[in-house]
Amino acid sequence: MPTNKNAQLRYQILDRCFSDFSRKYEIEDLVNKVNEALDDLYGKKVSLRQIREDIKYMRDRVTFDAPIVAYPLNGKKCYYRYERRGFSIFNNELSVEEVVKLRSTIDMLSRYRGIPANAWLEEVISNLEYRFGVKSNSENVVSFEQNEQLKGLEYLSDLIDAAVTHQPLKIHYRTFAGKEKESILHPYHVKQYNNRWFLFGLEETRHGSRIANRPLDRIVKFSHADVKFIPNTDVDFSTYFQDIVGVTIPDDSIKVEKVLLRFDKNRYPYVVSKPIHHSQTIVDEEKYLLQIEVRPNKELEALLLSFGPQVEILQPLWFREQFAEKIQENFNIYFSMQKDCTE
Repeated sequence: MPTNKNAQLRYQILDRCFSDFSRKYEIEDLVNKVNEALDDLYGKKVSLRQIREDIKYMRDRVTFDAPIVAYPLNGKKCYYRYERRGFSIFNNELSVEEVVKLRSTIDMLSRYRGIPANAWLEEVISNLEYRFGVKSNSENVVSFEQNEQLKGLEYLSDLIDAAVTHQPLKIHYRTFAGKEKESILHPYHVKQYNNRWFLFGLEETRHGSRIANRPLDRIVKFSHADVKFIPNTDVDFSTYFQDIVGVTIPDDSIKVEKVLLRFDKNRYPYVVSKPIHHSQTIVDEEKYLLQIEVRPNKELEALLLSFGPQVEILQPLWFREQFAEKIQENFNIYFSMQKDCTE
């Protein structure tokens, strides 16, 4: 097969057209399909004559020996297609259906292009576009929530690389109280939650080692640590977060609880359609009761507070009382403000 990128892309597009038994491609259609891909990727176009030469080259027994047949259409017109279904000059070429799915995937990935932390995506997408001759749709039909101003995003690709290559890190980070700390961390996993990124790994301290959670926006800087990597033999991150909402693993004293929630009739359908947790079940549809089985943490508390008066925690009692204290604190703030204004 020729090594020229332009030629290989032409053969890929033509091969895909000839394999598509749901459409009838006339010679002008083939020219347009090839030029569409060439223009998107290289800003170039080819002539009808070139496409005829390509068809001749693909038919040649010495090259591809492709069974391309010109079927009569109307009058002098004809359409081109492989004689046999399933034939391809590329043994690992994608089917038409797979190309459609790949295009959708590239469309979604392309939403993240241009963000410094996602520079690695540029190479991945470009390789996909070249390898399969598939360009993302120019129309903006999909969008994702993202915070491009979030601090620490520029570290994301390097931290992922460190986790993949088992490279220990010396991390300088700033606590919410503003105090800077330094530690050695063996990176295992990177997770996104609520538009923030978190790095998990084994952290070495003077008091021993433990699985630590470092938000990227709290990392000041990091460098490679000249120590031997300690592999992850204890934590399965595919199940590590299954009993919580968010990323904060609570103290060992907090076990999995059956949290019973009562919503008002307006909020109830929303929560049913968008569950708080994968364990969510309907207890009583008429009374708008739902139940989740989790270890309560600050993320769950924050999420329930966001529902305001539209939710009531019924069980467990200790979590209900803790939640009530938060509501009372809010009430005191707003009540004192109202009292100051009236005075």
